[in-house]
Amino acid sequence: MDLKQFASALSQISEEKGISQEKVLETIEMALAAAYKKEYGERGQIIRAQFNPKTGEVKFFQIKIVVDESMLKPEEADGDEESEPSFVETMDGDKKIRFNEERHIMLDEAKKIDKDIAVGGELEFALETREDFGRIAAQTAKQVIIQRIREAEREAVWNEYKDKESELVSGIIQRIEPNNIFVDLGKTIAVFPKEEQVYSERYFSGARMKFYILAVNTDSKGPSIVLSRSHPKMISRLFELEVPEIGAGTVEIKSIAREAGSRTKIAVSSNEEGIDPVGSCVGQKGTRVMAVISEIGGEKIDIIEWSEEPEAFVSNAMSPAKVTGVKILPRRIAKVYVPENQLSLAIGKNGQNVRLAAKLTGWKIDVIGAVLTAEGVKEESKLEDLEGVGEKIAGALRDAGFNTPENILNSSIEEIMKAEGIGEKTAEKIFKSAQKLLKPEIIAEAEPESEEPVSAEATEGKEIAEEKSEAIS
Repeated sequence: MDLKQFASALSQISEEKGISQEKVLETIEMALAAAYKKEYGERGQIIRAQFNPKTGEVKFFQIKIVVDESMLKPEEADGDEESEPSFVETMDGDKKIRFNEERHIMLDEAKKIDKDIAVGGELEFALETREDFGRIAAQTAKQVIIQRIREAEREAVWNEYKDKESELVSGIIQRIEPNNIFVDLGKTIAVFPKEEQVYSERYFSGARMKFYILAVNTDSKGPSIVLSRSHPKMISRLFELEVPEIGAGTVEIKSIAREAGSRTKIAVSSNEEGIDPVGSCVGQKGTRVMAVISEIGGEKIDIIEWSEEPEAFVSNAMSPAKVTGVKILPRRIAKVYVPENQLSLAIGKNGQNVRLAAKLTGWKIDVIGAVLTAEGVKEESKLEDLEGVGEKIAGALRDAGFNTPENILNSSIEEIMKAEGIGEKTAEKIFKSAQKLLKPEIIAEAEPESEEPVSAEATEGKEIAEEKSEAIS
C-alpha cells in the first residue's frame, strides 16, 4: 500500500465531505470488518478491525459479550435459530438473550481471562490476519464505506446548521420546481418553499442570494434546511449586517411589521444617549437602508422611533402621514386623527399603511379625519354618518376613493355611481345626505322668496346646481 497516497486520499475525503479524519478511519475499519466477516467469519460473530494508517497494518478481533445465567433465555424456549430473534421479551418486560458461543461468553469463563470483567463487558480475541478478499467481500466493504460516509456527512451538516436557525446564509439557486426551489449552500442542498418566496421577486438558476434559515429538521433521510425570504426577521438580520450600532447593542430593533415584496415598518430605539436610532439605520445619505432595500428587491422600508408612550409610538407608526392627535381607548384600541388631506396617505393603498402600523404597535388603530381648531382636535364626519350609508356601502365608497363626506360633496352623482353596487337613486341619496351633513346653510337658504310654492324637486335641483357651480369655480 502506498501510505503517502492513502494519507492524501484520506485528507481529501475529509475536506470534501466536511467530516473528521478520525470518522473516515472509523468508516474504513468498519468496512474491513464487514469484508472479513463476509469472507471468513461465522454466523453471529462480532468482528472488529484496527487499522494503522502510519504502517498500513490491519488487525482483526472477535468480540464476545459477557453474560450470566439471569440474562439467558430459558432452554424450553429454544427453537430454530434461523427464524427466531437473538432475544425474547418476558412477561415482566425484561429482554432475554439466546446464548451464542460466537458472540457471548459466560461470566465465570470470562473471569478466567480478565478477573475485573463484569456482565455486559467485552472481550477481544485476536483473529488470523487476512489480506486477500473476494469480489463479494470487496463489494460489501464498498457499500459500508458509502453508507457510513453518507451518514457522517449528514451528521456534519446537522452539527453545522442545527444552531443556525434564524440566521442569514448565502446560497446559489440550483434547481427551480413549481412548488420548491433548491438552493446550494455548499455542503448541503436546502429547500426554499413557495410559501416563503416573495411574490414580486424573480428567481433564476445560478443566482446567488441571501436567505433566512427558517428551520433545521432531521429525519431518516438526514437533515433538511428550510429557507425563507419573506420572513420579517430577515429584515432584522440584514440591518444587523449593515448597521454596526445594532450589532454592538447600542441600537435595538423593537418590532417589525412586513408585507413581503411591498412594504416593511421597523421600530428602533437607542440604549445610549446621543445616538439617533433612526439616523443610524438610515446611514449617511441613506446608504445603509438602501443596501438593505437593494437586497430585498426594492421593497419600501419605513424606519420609525420606538417609544414607551403608546400615543407617541402609534403616532410615529403612522408615518409618512402626519398625525394631529391620538386617543387611547380600552382593549388596546387607538383612535388616530389626521387631516383630511392626509387621510388617504394614513390609510395607505388597500389599507396597507394602517395595517402595518397596527401590526407594528400591537394596537387596533382607527383612522379618523379631523381638523385642528382652537379648542383642540375636532373629529370630522365619517361616511357612516351619512343617511342610508352602512358598513357595506361605506366600504364600496372607500374602494372607489371616497373616504370622507367631503369627498362625496366635491364629487358628482355620476362619479358616485362608479362605486360597486351603487345605483343612480342611491348615489343621489348619498349626495343629498352629504349636503345636509356638511352644508346645512344651503338648505336654509333654499326657501323661496316669493309666495308661490316651490316643489321639493326644484329646490333639490337648485341645490345640486349651486354645488356644481361652486365646484367649478
